[in-house]
Amino acid sequence: MATTNLNIRTDKTIKEQADQIYSELGLSMTAAINMFLRATIRTNGIPFSLTLNEPNQTTIEAIEEGRRIARDPNVKGYHSIDELKAALDV
Repeated sequence: MATTNLNIRTDKTIKEQADQIYSELGLSMTAAINMFLRATIRTNGIPFSLTLNEPNQTTIEAIEEGRRIARDPNVKGYHSIDELKAALDV
């Protein structure tokens, strides 16, 4: 198998964090990058979903519930964390 060099630039912290994870998995950075490249070939594209930061249905429902609660004058509100803790008996 003929090999070639691949030079990439990345943030130092990102590289160090990824290298730590790969090391714990028993992989070198080279092996991990090769796995990514092979997965790219196998899937004929990026081997994971690329999406915009749009919330899923569960998150949308939670946001809507929060908005309903915020508009409801019958829901008890608190003006400080101490007031909330006292209400929770914490």
